[in-house]
Amino acid sequence: MRRCALLVLVLGLLSACGRYGDFTLPPPSGAERPVQWVWEDAGSPVLARGPAGAFDSVDALNPSIVAVAGKLWNFYSGWDGRQWRTGLATSTDQGLSWTRHPSALLAPDPAAGEGSYISANGATVHQNWQFLHWYQAGAPPEIALATSPDGLNWTRHGIVLPRGPRGAWDELGVADPYVIATGGQLYLFHLGQDRARRQRLGVAVSADAGRTWTKLRSNPILEIGAPGRFDSLGLGEPAVWTSHGRWWMLYTGRDRAERRKIGLAVSKDGIHWERTSESPLIAGQSPWNAQVVCDPEILPLPDGSLRVWYGGGDAPQPAENLNGQIGLGRLIPR
Repeated sequence: MRRCALLVLVLGLLSACGRYGDFTLPPPSGAERPVQWVWEDAGSPVLARGPAGAFDSVDALNPSIVAVAGKLWNFYSGWDGRQWRTGLATSTDQGLSWTRHPSALLAPDPAAGEGSYISANGATVHQNWQFLHWYQAGAPPEIALATSPDGLNWTRHGIVLPRGPRGAWDELGVADPYVIATGGQLYLFHLGQDRARRQRLGVAVSADAGRTWTKLRSNPILEIGAPGRFDSLGLGEPAVWTSHGRWWMLYTGRDRAERRKIGLAVSKDGIHWERTSESPLIAGQSPWNAQVVCDPEILPLPDGSLRVWYGGGDAPQPAENLNGQIGLGRLIPR
């Protein structure tokens, strides 16, 4: 999650509300059988930082990818030293290379209650001939929605997943949305931050195309790791899929030195999660991503493997200035 302000305005507290309920995800697909996921990294970045003066000149991170009209659309996040904005790159070779759109698509809009820091770090679904894009906005952060018929021209719909009330696990922020469509509903996995600045993971459900959300009453669904583990400082940036009779989740874990790696968790119902290991599944293997591997985005392939794009960097900073670029790898079931 982008570092959020520690001061919470009284007005923000009064407006921090939401719907709560009990639910599970639909049964996972496939016959249940043991599986071990093996990581293969492509090595070099597939989407580098932009040129000097571009909106993504310092960091290009947070890939959000959807397949539409015979190509992949990547609504990623760019940082120029002042603002986080949402940009677009497209690919016709299954995400091995990307062509940038020349300018950012979404920038922070103070008039829309988004402040001036971030309109980025999003999740995208294509339904009913339009792009639906949920993204992080404001400080403290909340999750907003924008829609587009063509991926270029966007209509904002405001905050749709607000922070929780005083004392809640997500009182100081909700961020890092990841949305899946299954069973006729949308499920949004996300980060929540409490007043102790613990960052954990939760889930919400929507039956109206993501305009309103019901938070799981028993959130969070995954706690931070034990002291000394790779995810002992906080969790974020979940990516969820179903395979081999289970729900699976990649997530970013950070340690107390702000190094980041990606872990794996598994669930029978999408609500009760367990780590598959106390060690990370994905860690930096090259100088460019030696300190930070984060922001996983997945695409299931016909052979049962997963293509995984991720953010990487060589500077372990809390939020930005990571020298961030987007890499690619594959998860193979064994």
